[in-house]
Amino acid sequence: MYHTETINNHTFRLRYLPGGIFEMGSDETRKSLGNESPIHKVELSSFYIGEYLVTQALWKAVMGADHNPSRFIGDNRPVEQVSWIDIVEGNQDNDGQPAFLHKLNEWTQTSRPEGYAYRLPTEAEWEYAARGSEPYEYAGSDQLKEVGWFSENSHSETKAVGLKRPNGFQLFDMSGNVEEWCVDKYSDTFYQECYERSTVKNPNCQKEDARYRLARGGSWGDYLRFCRVSFRDYRPPTDRDGILSFRLVLASA
Repeated sequence: MYHTETINNHTFRLRYLPGGIFEMGSDETRKSLGNESPIHKVELSSFYIGEYLVTQALWKAVMGADHNPSRFIGDNRPVEQVSWIDIVEGNQDNDGQPAFLHKLNEWTQTSRPEGYAYRLPTEAEWEYAARGSEPYEYAGSDQLKEVGWFSENSHSETKAVGLKRPNGFQLFDMSGNVEEWCVDKYSDTFYQECYERSTVKNPNCQKEDARYRLARGGSWGDYLRFCRVSFRDYRPPTDRDGILSFRLVLASA
């Protein structure tokens, strides 16, 4: 089941995921950077998630045709060089642009399901979607070249979305191409706290003393280990980079 929107003649689609319980994280210390453990059970409510990354075409449809911050230009490539602030809170310096999500939710007031709103995925929603109910190391395969663009095949640039094979949920580019911002703040202790709670429902780390935001999935410039479904990167919310983009979630507000 999908939800489809059209804004300024640009159409995009989100896949419905029924939610459920899954095991989040990894204990493969040889491959991880030590912040993916312990494995813990997570229960998620249902949500919709973009089958593709937010493209430059969608970004321009929402923000205006003259506002494209990307380094690698192409309507079907993911928008990049967008910070967490640009997406969620709005840019109060330089051009004073409002937040992408604020404008998107304004555009779709009458077309969204009642009580639903667009936002970034939580880290748990992102990993659940990337795993696709499959036991793979990457999103849709144990062979990253089948499903993702990374340092060995990207030619040091982003690629148009949807060129590689999707995962089990029919979602594209969840390993490689660009990293994807999540709602959560990063905390070294959050996974352990979740583990101690047995099964945690809809986790979303928002600790006041946490300075960084999560980014998941790896990018065109990364090695294999950084594109695994359990890999966790974290960055200042003001970071703008040619490897940073995002994917939309539509969920109950």
